[in-house]
Amino acid sequence: MKKWSASRAPAGRVAYVNGRYLPFAQAGVHVEDRALQLGDGIYEVAAVTNGAPTDEDGHLDRMERSLGELGMPMPMSRAALKIVMREMIARNRIAEGYLYIQTTRGAVRRDHVPPENPPRPTLIMTMRPTDMASLGQRMDKGIGVSSQPDIRWGRCDIKTVQLLPNLLAKQAARKAGAFEAWLVDKEGFVTEGASTTAWIVAADGTVITRDLSNAILPGVTRLIMLQAIADAQIKVAERKFTVAEAKKAREAFLSSATGAAIPVVTIDGQRIGDGTPGPVTRRIRELYAAKSGNKKA
Repeated sequence: MKKWSASRAPAGRVAYVNGRYLPFAQAGVHVEDRALQLGDGIYEVAAVTNGAPTDEDGHLDRMERSLGELGMPMPMSRAALKIVMREMIARNRIAEGYLYIQTTRGAVRRDHVPPENPPRPTLIMTMRPTDMASLGQRMDKGIGVSSQPDIRWGRCDIKTVQLLPNLLAKQAARKAGAFEAWLVDKEGFVTEGASTTAWIVAADGTVITRDLSNAILPGVTRLIMLQAIADAQIKVAERKFTVAEAKKAREAFLSSATGAAIPVVTIDGQRIGDGTPGPVTRRIRELYAAKSGNKKA
């Protein structure tokens, strides 16, 4: 595949919808698509680095799992999906960016119960370039997070398009002057960020992140980071932690496909550590970049 040197998309942005590559402004789905009407769909987002998807199979593994939990088939074979993904990167001429994949149960007459013989799933792909200046600033200076109540549904392990609670949490965080929201369950434990995985570094250097369950999304970047941490023999614990524990941590950071090990320097306005990105966070970012090949992480 041709590698593109430009990091910003040209005016002719391209979307993929059900077998067709379309000008972005002309792309759309049927008014009765079940994702629009009922939130009946899932999505994935993969980073694109040097013109190629990062952690590609991890994202497709999670996509297949999410669809399976909803009783939906993959929209096409994995090999075909990879071809379309690369074609999207080539047509959009984005070397550094993000590729979004959305799959829905398709367009049928509105009914809460899924149809017994549904149409082929709707498949949508879009892209956007990375704002490298903004990402670099977050990595260098760190960001603030705001704790918000976790009001999401009980199956957060499925990456569905039902993101209204996440949106409300992010909106509240931005009003509080923070970049991200850390969601807190009824017992006072942090689950995850509104669109990220939450991590802290304890006083003894142990890296801590919440254990997998229906309460959090199994992050692909999280998985690769855990593997990289284990390879480096850094002590790690997958367990619950409270906001109070996080505020006393040596360091804190978050991760997602849009950025690995982004330093968190304040929580609810309270400084974490010395208020600057810490050495463990920087080390984990380097380990992840080396393992995944994502040099912008």
